[in-house]
Amino acid sequence: MSESPVRIGVLALQGDVREHLRVLGELGAVAVGVRRPAEVESIDALIIPGGESTTMDKLVRAFDLQEPLRKRLAGGMPAYGSCAGMIMLADRLADARPDQETLGGLDITVRRNAFGRQVDSFEHDLHMPALRDGVRDPLRAVFIRAPWVEDLGPQVEVLARVEEGEAAGRVVAVRQGNIVATSFHPEVTRDARVHEYFVGLVRRVVP
Repeated sequence: MSESPVRIGVLALQGDVREHLRVLGELGAVAVGVRRPAEVESIDALIIPGGESTTMDKLVRAFDLQEPLRKRLAGGMPAYGSCAGMIMLADRLADARPDQETLGGLDITVRRNAFGRQVDSFEHDLHMPALRDGVRDPLRAVFIRAPWVEDLGPQVEVLARVEEGEAAGRVVAVRQGNIVATSFHPEVTRDARVHEYFVGLVRRVVP
């Protein structure tokens, strides 16, 4: 386990950047915004925030970040994506714009806006056994124009599913190796357990 604080970047082009930086700082990580290719090389791990995935994709390419990020992810850099971040980390998209690209890394197919539009946003209690107290104490998950996972490869671990309602059984949190993604936005709540889980993962793998 790393003795020094891990340096975790938050892709700072669009979306819930400040919220992620705040939680990371509270957990003792060195939290930095990432906007330039050189900054990609200076971090131990990356968070891709919630936001608008098509805009994020365009900005990643406009800022010449796509290839540096793909290279680091392929090399094993830990990453966490929330909502739009899940879309950006997926290898495949359903119902996406023809020109939309992703960074990849997760062997999953993700459907954008699967739960509906902004007016269909909702909160739902999830049990995530991988989290501290995740079986006993449910996580209050906030879904905003959220995606879900429609298909996943054999190396992908399901961390959480919707438990009630019309979407019961839908996969909304996954992990594959050093990459974690959720359909929901833990950064907008005061429950830091998802970030705590990711920071712990980073501390275990960073030399």
